Amino acid sequence: MNTSSFMKYALAFVLILAASLSRMLPHPLNFTPLAAIALFGGVYFDKKFAIIVPLAALLISDYFIGFYGSMYWVYGSFVLIGITGMMLKNRKSLAMIFAGTLSSSVLFFVITNFGVWFSGTMYTKTFEGLATCYVAAIPFFRNTLAGDVFYVAVLFGVYELALRFVLERKTVHV
Repeated sequence: MNTSSFMKYALAFVLILAASLSRMLPHPLNFTPLAAIALFGGVYFDKKFAIIVPLAALLISDYFIGFYGSMYWVYGSFVLIGITGMMLKNRKSLAMIFAGTLSSSVLFFVITNFGVWFSGTMYTKTFEGLATCYVAAIPFFRNTLAGDVFYVAVLFGVYELALRFVLERKTVHV
């Protein structure tokens, strides 16, 4: 691995670590960096790291925060969000990243709330119970979307600015 690739990965890992640690800080419900980490990993990492690194960040932070019953649904949604990021890798633009962010928020909402309905006991196992589950989750979606937009802007923005800064410094010093 050359120095440039190492610097790119090191910066990406530091940003993911910082985002993971931010889960430990007080925050509104569902306003987390998790979807942003998965989307970011899919866009910037090689295939072998694109899913593993974001899931590792999630697992490590869950170790400290606490594990929960619907983890399979949550982790599964982040695998799909990472795959969404991989699909954006060669079509990276502000519009595509924004569309990927919105898609990620909706994907997380649909999958995890289906998991709550399917695996839990709060709602009847009918279409009406499923609809009630989704309606009850709508207030949380606002924070999910806001957190995803915020953290995607921070992760992608800081990473791209840092890369430009490093590349400009390299060309000036050559």
